[in-house]
Order: sequence, then structure tokens, then C-alpha cells
Amino acid sequence: MMEETIQRGQQWLEKLLQLMGFPTQVKIGQGELYGADVNACWLIIDETNLTPEQIKILLGQKGEGIDAIQYLANTILNLGLAPEDQRAFTVELVGYRIKRQEELLTLAKEVAQQVRQTGQEVEMKSLSSAERRQIHTFLKDAEDLETESRGQEPDRRLVVRLR
Repeated sequence: MMEETIQRGQQWLEKLLQLMGFPTQVKIGQGELYGADVNACWLIIDETNLTPEQIKILLGQKGEGIDAIQYLANTILNLGLAPEDQRAFTVELVGYRIKRQEELLTLAKEVAQQVRQTGQEVEMKSLSSAERRQIHTFLKDAEDLETESRGQEPDRRLVVRLR
């Protein structure tokens, strides 16, 4: 079932890219490099035959394009599946997600340090829902800190504070 879901994801993304005028392959990435979540599945767009302009279009400003594609993938591919059969799909292009993950981890550490030093809560703005989820995950094991999302989209913010 899991393999089937992954293959469906791969085929769905290749078809979407084809319909967008970007005929390219999608590879599947799993394992340590792609995060610790065993249910995570990375759909990696092969950029070999894409022009720099096409890559720019797919990524969008501040990753909005690739975030939208990822949101669609997660919504459509998990539709009607039992919770235990659902997968978390991450769409990757030219190492954008891995680079962004490192930036978010650095940001999470800096904010955690700031909250610990000042005792004041810190509001993190301009994060996508996927990025807020990543920061929640990074900080969930910190026994002295808690995180929550506040506000409504598109102005939703992540708040980090002492427990």
C-alpha cells in the first residue's frame, strides 16, 4: 500500500509538471537525508532538462510555487485514505528544501536562545504552514519551551515562549 501511494505521488507530480509544460522526471527520496519521519516521502523534481527560468517559475518567490505544489500533492494524494495509509509528501527541486530546512533549524535555534535569554515570547512571521510545522517539530523536545500558531492565514505566526 505504501509503495503504491509513493508511486501514485510520483506519477501525479510528473503529470502535473507535464500539464504545466515542464516535461521532466520525478525521483523518490527516502531515508536519513530526507528527515527522520518514516512516513515522509520526498518527490524530487529532476532539474536536468529544465531551464533556469523554468526552475525559477516552479520555485516561485520565497518558495511559494513549490509550497503550492506540495500542498496540492498532500491534499490530493491523501484524499480518502485511512490515516495510517496517508503519507507526508515533500516536493524538492534543486536542493531548495534541504537548504531551507537548514535555514529554519538555524532560525529555530536563534529564537530559542533569544526566548531563554530574555524570557519574552518571540513571534515568527512570514513562515508557510509547512515551515511552521518544521519549527514546531525542531523545538518539540525542548523541555523549557513551547510553540503555538496564532492568527489566521495568510497572517498566521508561530510563537515561541518559555513553558
